[in-house]
Amino acid sequence: MSNPTVTVKIREAITYAQGRAARLNRTQQLEIGPDLFIRIAPGGRRFLLFCLDGEPERSAAEAIAAALGLKHPEYGWHQGETLRSLTVIEPGSDVVAEAPGTDDGG
Repeated sequence: MSNPTVTVKIREAITYAQGRAARLNRTQQLEIGPDLFIRIAPGGRRFLLFCLDGEPERSAAEAIAAALGLKHPEYGWHQGETLRSLTVIEPGSDVVAEAPGTDDGG
């Protein structure tokens, strides 16, 4: 028997993850679409978007930043060994989201 499926709005899922990142001071990762993932840094004011095949679109990052209530977010890129991630940072936040593929302990 499989577990029941629960459907939630993406806005609810990412704001919940943002709250957990702030409360637990741990990175939170969600799959938010087909081949689109988000890692929200401890503190909840920075995040990375990445795809396993290709690159995320800035429009997705802008929509997520607005949903998370980031003020004047700055956008950039992080090149890892195998993935290129779109970074979004609220000026003044001081914790960086770990790049995909790094071990954050769970």
